[in-house]
Amino acid sequence: MANKTTLYPPLPHEHLLAYQVACDLLVAIVEANIRIADLRDQALRAARSACLNIAEANGRVSPADRKRVFAIARGEASEAAAAVHVAFLSRACAKEHVDRARSLGARAVALLSGLVR
Repeated sequence: MANKTTLYPPLPHEHLLAYQVACDLLVAIVEANIRIADLRDQALRAARSACLNIAEANGRVSPADRKRVFAIARGEASEAAAAVHVAFLSRACAKEHVDRARSLGARAVALLSGLVR
C-alpha cells in the first residue's frame, strides 16, 4: 500500500500515530507564522527534531535505546508547543495557533510517554 505522498511503500515510523501527530504539530507551527525570528526558528527546530527522533527511535533495535530516543522526541515536542505558547504571550502569533499547537503538543507527549514506558 502506498502512502499519501509517494508511490513508495510507507516506512515503519509512518505507521506510528505519534509520528503523524508530531508532523501535524510541525505543520501547525509553520502555520502559526511566529513573528519573532529566533523563537520561530527554535519552535521549528524542536518540531522537526521531534519528527526525526521518532523515526530514528523506531529504527533502533535495543528496547532501551528506542525508549531513550522516544524520550528525546517527547522533550522536543513539548519544547515546540511551549515555544508557540511563548510566542503568543509575546504577542507574536494568534491565539488560534497556540491552541492548536498546545493541543497537538500535549497529544504527542502523551503518545510518546506510552512509547517510553
